[in-house]
Amino acid sequence: MKQGTLCYGGLLGAALLLAACGSGSRSEPQPPVVNPPLATASRACHGHDQPACNLRTYQVMVESFVDGDNAANYGVGYGPSRHNGDLQGIIDSLDHIKSLNVNAIWLTPVFDSCAGLGGDDKLDATGYFACDFFTVDPRFGSNAQLKQLVDAAHQRGLYLFLDGVFGHVNKVGVSKPSPEGRLPALKSGGAGYPGQLVDYSQPQSLAYFKEVARYWVEQYGIDGWRLDQAYQLGLNDWRAIRGEVEQASAARKAAGQQWGTLGYMVGEVWKGVDEIRAQAYGPSDNPALASAFDFPQRYGLVQALAVEESGKGGQGASVLDASWNKVENYPDHAMPNLMLGNHDLVRFGDLLERGRFKPAEYWLRHKAAFSFLAARSGPITFYYGEEFGDEVPGFTKQVSGDCAAQGLCDDHVARSDGKVPGVTGFVPSAEQAELKEWLARLLALRAKHPALYQGERVKLVADGSVYGDIKQTAGEQIVYLLNVSSTPQSYALPVGKLRSGSTLLDLQSGESLTIGGSSVTVDLPPLSGRFLLLQ
Repeated sequence: MKQGTLCYGGLLGAALLLAACGSGSRSEPQPPVVNPPLATASRACHGHDQPACNLRTYQVMVESFVDGDNAANYGVGYGPSRHNGDLQGIIDSLDHIKSLNVNAIWLTPVFDSCAGLGGDDKLDATGYFACDFFTVDPRFGSNAQLKQLVDAAHQRGLYLFLDGVFGHVNKVGVSKPSPEGRLPALKSGGAGYPGQLVDYSQPQSLAYFKEVARYWVEQYGIDGWRLDQAYQLGLNDWRAIRGEVEQASAARKAAGQQWGTLGYMVGEVWKGVDEIRAQAYGPSDNPALASAFDFPQRYGLVQALAVEESGKGGQGASVLDASWNKVENYPDHAMPNLMLGNHDLVRFGDLLERGRFKPAEYWLRHKAAFSFLAARSGPITFYYGEEFGDEVPGFTKQVSGDCAAQGLCDDHVARSDGKVPGVTGFVPSAEQAELKEWLARLLALRAKHPALYQGERVKLVADGSVYGDIKQTAGEQIVYLLNVSSTPQSYALPVGKLRSGSTLLDLQSGESLTIGGSSVTVDLPPLSGRFLLLQ
């Protein structure tokens, strides 16, 4: 998490992707904990039938999403929401979330932040500076409600991930020992830091957070963790915590449990590929984490279709396969998790508003971006509201003034109230409803075709306005082509790149293209992606 009071103003230039909050580097005094390799072939999600490769996750920021319980509110926080979100609101919204054809939910931190004791209720509302990692924040609900939420999500076929903030805690420290009697060692974060750092040079810290990591798997059946500011821990710490989660998940599976068996862990290192590789993944012969968010590729996607936070945009298709965001930059075991937005990034809709594109292009650019995610092998994540093309009205006017204190520009602008038909009173416009249904169909298409979520990538083109891959498994080949421009394009698809077949079926429109000669001309409407199945 990039919290405004913590490191406000650290906007990331796309090509450099400088660290959001410090280097996070430190020595590794512990002996290595060598876990089994996470994959055996060239890339983790190329041809491997691993459930994590097919994750389609919906992120919820708890405090700003949906108010389902008038007794569980913060009422203050960063960003434009009313800050009354709670666990009951998420429970009430599960049917809407399921209707998107996602298969997982990630909650921002739900643990007790000792509201009022640290002197910053707005910071406490985020959940990212907890004081008790075994108790749900009473302003979000209760432990019993969290168990109800986990079980209700599982009943709908949805994994549920919690947010693990294992590198820093509330200013007041950790308020009570763990169920097994442990406490972490803490140290100062320096002048101006709003909490305390966890001191992993002391063995009790790792022991404490290993217990945290396994407790919620064992007792509540959660399916894994999103790991905040993962650079604050060393690779050996992550190896040990990963081993704890995998062991707890395996025990549930051996006991015949259906859920709480995935053990997925995805790290947040909001930096460039070199730092993500060094501070999250580790080498393939001694891996640390299996997955990390793909910030570099996200910036490439926004540069191609919108205007990123730094103001850079209009870069064409080449930025989708640039030297600084290629998947090949990561080790073989890596499962990069691609997203368009999150609670720390500006909503894609607001970045489109910043670009001052034609109104009709607003919805097309959303669809084009979603199609790129759907064609990417490995886990993908959507931020709540993206299904409706959410934005803050008048964003371009707000960013030029003193909007930071109001939470109305960059760092916190995405923390808006959730829009859930039938729950919050929100009634989508025709365009919003159509985008939501289109996305649901797209994610159903992705779930149906393994070549999209775990296919090997054969690069076709990333030049001018056209990007293209062949996605393939042993059983299918799908050509994905994307036009990032507002004018029609065409692409001469080399037939020699394809396996034997007679037609290409457009999986969205149903159109068939006959294969003949040395190439097939594929028309690409403005700002559109096409998925063509070889038959």
